[in-house]
Amino acid sequence: MNSTLFIPVENQVRELDAKLLFACVAAEHGFPSVLGSKQYLYFAMPKLDRGVFIAKSMRARSTLMFKIISALGNDIVAWDEESLVRYASHEYPSWRFSKSTFDYIQHLFAWGEDDAKMFSDYAGNERTAVYATGNPRLDLLRHDIRGYFQDEVDALLARLGKFILVNTNFSFVNPFVKKLALIEPGGTPSSYKVSRTGSGMSESFALGMMEHQQKIFDNFRNLVSHLGQWFPAHQIVIRPHPSEDHDVWRLVVASDTNVTVDHSGNVIPWLMASEVLIHNGCTTAVEAAVLERPAVTYQPIRSDRYDYHLPNALSHRAFTLDEVKQTVTSILNKDAGLAEGNNRKKIFERHLSAVTGPLASDRIIEILSSVGYGNYSPAAPPAWNYFKGRLTSSARTLVKRFNMMRLDHWNSARYHAHRFPGVCVADINSRIERFSGLLRRFDTVRAEEVSRHVFRLSRT
Repeated sequence: MNSTLFIPVENQVRELDAKLLFACVAAEHGFPSVLGSKQYLYFAMPKLDRGVFIAKSMRARSTLMFKIISALGNDIVAWDEESLVRYASHEYPSWRFSKSTFDYIQHLFAWGEDDAKMFSDYAGNERTAVYATGNPRLDLLRHDIRGYFQDEVDALLARLGKFILVNTNFSFVNPFVKKLALIEPGGTPSSYKVSRTGSGMSESFALGMMEHQQKIFDNFRNLVSHLGQWFPAHQIVIRPHPSEDHDVWRLVVASDTNVTVDHSGNVIPWLMASEVLIHNGCTTAVEAAVLERPAVTYQPIRSDRYDYHLPNALSHRAFTLDEVKQTVTSILNKDAGLAEGNNRKKIFERHLSAVTGPLASDRIIEILSSVGYGNYSPAAPPAWNYFKGRLTSSARTLVKRFNMMRLDHWNSARYHAHRFPGVCVADINSRIERFSGLLRRFDTVRAEEVSRHVFRLSRT
């Protein structure tokens, strides 16, 4: 009997479609999956059969949940949603990873060779096997799959006409939950502390990163105030990061008739429909490069230590407002196209597996099958471990449920709805049918609701 796969989704617009495709591939190979909101999937874990949990990050704060998941009799494998785009400082691993979480992970699936080397070289990785498979989010960008979004592309073009997309990435300084700013104010005007967001960073690095991001954020707000005037024949769409406070951007553009703030749906159809992307250090610039859409990175200040180098390397660089205007104008006039044409293939080969060949989803499922999960589920844990896992999970759920009622908490229901607006089982099945019609696969795959925000996929 194949193991059940548990697939958590934190940011719906960013992760759901890719993880749904992965769940469809899994079901096709006989692996049933339980997919849904990370928070609600955690709540449901004690009620579900044993299986393989696919973690989305390896930060130290996940240690308690990994301990619970393991005590309930599940194995843990992982891929990291964030590790493709990272800053170059040696402090990155201490912020994003922990030996305490790596000790629970048996298999780790990397975006590409560069990612895999980082995980293999990490000092806290003593036993986790690492594979350069690519990430299911890459699958959605491929020529044979991006047609999944064509109806959305057509709808955007019909509604907006020609538009310029501005993606922002400033959750360190403009968070939806104010306590999640990288530096949290202390008890006095002159005091501060590194927040939960920056746990693992040194104080000096966190302060430097905060200052760097604040300067770029301030410059982007100034840039956005000019774009509508510079390009009156185009709509300007501001798409903030899922964890940002979107109202800040709405205030900036309130008086501009051709500038809007919109975070609806997956970013891929927005990239496909746009004329050009403007960003600074956003993963969407990597996605745009794979989709063969031009991108401009606005870098009013630069830092080898704090900048996110991969997306900037795949973009036209602009260091002043005038350079942004000139570069975007050249792209709109078709005088400039994709950046880094000669180096793009080399960058892809180093950082992105599965841009061609088998899907990343198929590669991951093949590995899970080869290591035995296609023939058995994890063994039942000792009774005492299971009892402790159930008890700890129940206590954790009570605390989380209480915190969901607190408006200013990072576990608030308000913040959950901001990142995971929700989806019904009919919509999930409609998306499966779209994948099926496009790929001529998954004819017998269907979803059913397990609990609120959680769904089971399997072959009928």
